[in-house]
Amino acid sequence: MSWIKGLILEHCPEHKIFFDVFGGTGVVTAEMLDEVQSAIVNDFLYSNEVCYKAFFGRDRYDFQKLRLFADAVAITDRKTLNDNYVSVNYGGKYFDYEDAKLIGFVREKIQRAYEAGELNEREFDILLASLFYSFDRCANTVGHYDAYVKGACQSSFVFELIEPIVSETEISIYREDANKLARLICADIAFVDPPYNSRQYSRFYHVPETIVKWDKPPLSGKAMKPLLENMSEYSKVNAPIVFNDLIQSLRVRYIVVTYNNTYDSKSSSSRNKITLEQIRKILDSRGKTQIFEKSHSRFNAGKTDEAKHKEILFITKVED
Repeated sequence: MSWIKGLILEHCPEHKIFFDVFGGTGVVTAEMLDEVQSAIVNDFLYSNEVCYKAFFGRDRYDFQKLRLFADAVAITDRKTLNDNYVSVNYGGKYFDYEDAKLIGFVREKIQRAYEAGELNEREFDILLASLFYSFDRCANTVGHYDAYVKGACQSSFVFELIEPIVSETEISIYREDANKLARLICADIAFVDPPYNSRQYSRFYHVPETIVKWDKPPLSGKAMKPLLENMSEYSKVNAPIVFNDLIQSLRVRYIVVTYNNTYDSKSSSSRNKITLEQIRKILDSRGKTQIFEKSHSRFNAGKTDEAKHKEILFITKVED
């Protein structure tokens, strides 16, 4: 992040308004907050939107109330709890069975408190984000939820409150299709980090999405996934077309695109759907483009060796 931030500040002198088009976890927006006057962060996952509102929201919240909630969870004996949606579907798979009972218990407790008017919306979002971050730390996975590691569950769930970010920067939060939103937003910088390979984010993070939404859909298959939803065109063969549409639609002074060189990956699911040359050509159509490279250890679940992996950053000064 320090490398990306440094390049943005050096090569994008006009950066009052920052638009994080595919916000993901929100780490880029968080890093840029002190450098901009306003920020727009967007992602199509409900769980990420909740985290944005928890970390970046401006509404008041009662920390003591949240602390008391966390203290009550800490003294709950998970072994005495009844089964619930999380334990039935994810227990002994994505989480230790007793942990899963407590996770489901906490999620239901948050929902009941909110519906009873005991929590305002910001407090509700902070508790949900806290639950998300807490169970993600103990999840029996290799970093995503496309599958779980068989026979590796150990009890380790601890509910811990997140620390919301205090900032005077004006922040707007969206959960929209990026290509549609691009036509409505005016900014100085658009930071673009779309999915590039065939792995659908909505399928990779279906467990946190399901627990945070709490709509309790029917699940199926070994990975216990819900019905298909939010399937991104960026992970399909027409990714170059939708990427071009996005870049042409952005109403900004600078376009910053991050990319990693897995186009020739041995794993077909990891292989990029957009080539470096396609990105360069599309960005060049909007203005002068500079390219920066940095060696970077990529996420690896154990099947692919990318010894020469690089993170690549494109910065385009828009001329039209």
